[in-house]
Formats: sequence, C-alpha cells, structure tokens
Amino acid sequence: MGLAMPRAHRYSLPVLVLFTSVTMTVSPSALRAYPPEEMTPLLLTVPDAPVPFNGSDGRTHLVYELAMTNFSSGDLVPEKVEVLGDGAVLQTLDSAIIATRLQPGGQRESASSLARSTHAMLFINVALAPDTPIPHQLTHRVTARFSAAPPGHQEITVTGGATTVDRQPVVIIGPPLRGNNYVSADSCCDATRHTRAALPVDGRVWISQRMAVDWEQLDEHGRIYAGPREKLESYTIFGKPVLAVADATVVNSTDGEPEQTPGKFPEGISLTQADGNFVILDLGQNRYALYAHMQPGSIRVRKGDHVTRGQVIGLVGNTGNSVAPHLHFQVMAGPSSFTSNGLPYEIDAFQVTGSTPGTAAFDKAEAEGTPLQVTPITPPNDVKNALPLDQLIISFPK
Repeated sequence: MGLAMPRAHRYSLPVLVLFTSVTMTVSPSALRAYPPEEMTPLLLTVPDAPVPFNGSDGRTHLVYELAMTNFSSGDLVPEKVEVLGDGAVLQTLDSAIIATRLQPGGQRESASSLARSTHAMLFINVALAPDTPIPHQLTHRVTARFSAAPPGHQEITVTGGATTVDRQPVVIIGPPLRGNNYVSADSCCDATRHTRAALPVDGRVWISQRMAVDWEQLDEHGRIYAGPREKLESYTIFGKPVLAVADATVVNSTDGEPEQTPGKFPEGISLTQADGNFVILDLGQNRYALYAHMQPGSIRVRKGDHVTRGQVIGLVGNTGNSVAPHLHFQVMAGPSSFTSNGLPYEIDAFQVTGSTPGTAAFDKAEAEGTPLQVTPITPPNDVKNALPLDQLIISFPK
C-alpha cells in the first residue's frame, strides 16, 4: 500500500499473514465483538453536515463537501463515488463527474486524481427525486485505484464519511431587490465561484459563500451593460435599491470603499476590503445575511440599527473584490463573512421567467456587452419558499 508502518513491523505483507500457521480458538461471540480490521488508505469525512432546502427546481437539495485524504505513498484515482442515504444509494458519481468536482486543498481548479499524502474536497449536490424522504444518515462508498498498492490489489473500495443530516429550520426571507430581469449568477449548487470558495481563515477551512449568489440584471435587449464597459452607469443593475430581506438588526456595516473599474480585476485588495461596502443583518437563530459591493456613500444603516423587511439599506455598486456592478448576497451561520459556514435560505415569493445556457455564456455576454441568450419560460414559474438556483432569470415583486 505504500503506507508507513511502525519501525518494528516493516513487512511487505499484512502482519496477519505471518501468523497463519498458529492455531487459535476464537469464540463466535468474540468474532462478533471484534470485526476484522482493514487498511483505509483513503480517509473520508464531512466537515459540515448538509442542511436540506427547497430549490427553485421543486426538489430538495443536500449540498456539502466530502473531504478526502490520500494516506498512501502514491497517487489515487477515484473511479466511483456513491452517496448513500440510510443505506440506499442516492447518487452515483463516475470518474468523469468526479474530475469536475474534486478540488485539491489550496487550489481552485478541479482534478481527476489525488496526489500522494494530500487532501481534497469533493463537492456534492444531491437533488432528491420528488416524494423522496430526506435521509437521516449519509455515508459514502468510494472505489479508487491506488498506484502504490501491489499489482492486482490496486482497486480498493472504502466506505466512510458518515454524517447526520442537519435538520435545522431554513430561514425564509423576502427578496433583496425589486423588479425584473435579474440573473442569479454563480448561485447554488454547482457554480464554482461560490459553492467551492474554500478559504483557510483563523485556523480552519470555511465556505461561507456556499449558497451565495451574485445578482446581475439584463436590460430590455438582454444585455448586462450598454455603453462603455468601464463605465459604471452602463450596467443595468448599477444604483438599484438594495432591500432588507427581513425585520432584523444590523450587526456590521462598512462604507467609504471606492468603486472599482468594471472589467478589471482589483489589485491590492485585503481580506477586510474584499466585500467592499457591505451590510450584515442578524436574522435570528444564528443566521446572518451579507450584502456586499454596494456604492460608497449609499449605506443607510449602521451597527445596532433595526430594519424592517423591504427597507432600502443601500445601492448596488462595484466596490471591493468585484469586476462588474452586482449585488453579492449570502446567508451564513455567523456574523463574519469569512469565518462562518454558508447556509441555505428560501425566498418566499418570486418568478422564474427564463434560463441562460450557463456560466460560460453569461461570462461571454458580460465580457463583450452582447445580449445573453435566454430561454423564456412561458408562463413564468411562480415559486414559493425556495432558493433560486444558478443562471435563472428572476422577477421579484415590485
């Protein structure tokens, strides 16, 4: 296996083989009490148990990460991952899908293999079929090929990563904006920019953006902006009012960060400046809402203020770590936008009026100022109590 063994037991074969000539009498009850031990060169854990929520597709989603550690001296290639709910297979990922979802620690690009003695996260989105009960317990069965194992023994199946599904209530909120033609860019559950934004902060890896969305807006011609790309006023969403999603208390806010030039990646942005001008609301029961990248001078609330649902708290801008005017919105389990766990939420009422071909098409339209191809949904889909999924065209009540 290429595993490090204690100095007194450096054998090329498992220690048990050396004792096959010894006759021992073991009672059946002892065998039941002590199951056979086995090497597990792939270690599996779930750092944050998933919280089930309703997606705008009408399905219940479980979104979480399976941490994988290759505890061998050679590379391993995951060939199949089965997600089991209460023992039944809920989802199967083949090697092609795994290669798009496996992210080695400290990287933002996916990989098809895991190098020796390294750690990675497999990003999982289980969308339960309609009428499927939410499981109590999740486990994972991973079949992988280990290059360090002896020939003929390189394919190994490991079961682990047991976790209990977190059935905490999902917060139901109002919309953060009003009006039509908003794009739920980089939203749950497979967009890499947010769902996979793992950051090591204060001694732990956090994914506070797990359920975040970047709200952008199309004009009547389907364009994200019309006019010079570098001009803030060219963008349809720039300057739109940002709304409190609930009756809440302001726990933090910042104003005065300058606007960035659209189309250019900001330079020299510190961790504390990344959100630009922001507001964090305490929604109660350890749920907090973050609004980021708002206009300088537009923040209308301060720490300790009480806000009511629908109240204007600022204007959409392009401050902090932002390349185009938009509203970044997320719900999290703590008052920090970095050292907290991202949580799902459900907006109580909105319409889905269309969908885009995906992130690549959206990025192209944003870069070139060309109309974004949209597939209309007629009549619009009226959605209640759900999280808007990625790359949808959304209308909020006016």
